[in-house]
Amino acid sequence: MTIGRGQGAGPAAEAAEDWRAVRAAADLQYTPLPEPKAPPTPDVPWWLRALGRLLEAIFEPIGRLLGLSWPVFQYVLLGLAVLLALFLLWRLVLEPLLEARRNRRPAQEVHWVPSRAEAEVLLEDADRLAAQGRYGEAAQLLLHRSVRQISEARPEWLTAASTAREIAALPMLPTAGRRAFGVIAGRVERAIFALRPLDAQDWQAARGAYAEFAQIALRA
Repeated sequence: MTIGRGQGAGPAAEAAEDWRAVRAAADLQYTPLPEPKAPPTPDVPWWLRALGRLLEAIFEPIGRLLGLSWPVFQYVLLGLAVLLALFLLWRLVLEPLLEARRNRRPAQEVHWVPSRAEAEVLLEDADRLAAQGRYGEAAQLLLHRSVRQISEARPEWLTAASTAREIAALPMLPTAGRRAFGVIAGRVERAIFALRPLDAQDWQAARGAYAEFAQIALRA
């Protein structure tokens, strides 16, 4: 039996016809799309490119030792650089500003006075010198032993080079303490440098200032 050409070629012809119809459809795109254009390269200065290559040559081996590729490791370095910049900003700018602000705050008055027992013994020793007319020595005894009392009670307030005038200006001392050191130091300096011996009135001024500082009621 002979098979007709039209009978055998029917399905194939229909398939080809369908394919041609699909290819001819206007809403289907068969032409390859053009490759997208690469974004324009920013105009980087030559010295910045050279610096980037230098950093890559220096740090890329370190990144490989850490198991990081250069594109990843460069972000790690960037983060470290930012942290370093913040640290330097804190130490060089912010910390000095905060310290200056703290120093501008008025110091709180410290209500420290020598112990009553030490103050009374000191006044008795000084009074004995004053009773002999040795007013300058009595005032010096008040000054020197008062400095020793402060250095023993508050060693952080003084240094080896602290002078009586500097102690008289210490903001940590109570007002009465600063006034007492000012009065006593002024009399002692006058006796030493001006070669003017102190009299009973000078001694009474120094004695009264110290008694006020030590909160001792003086007996006549």
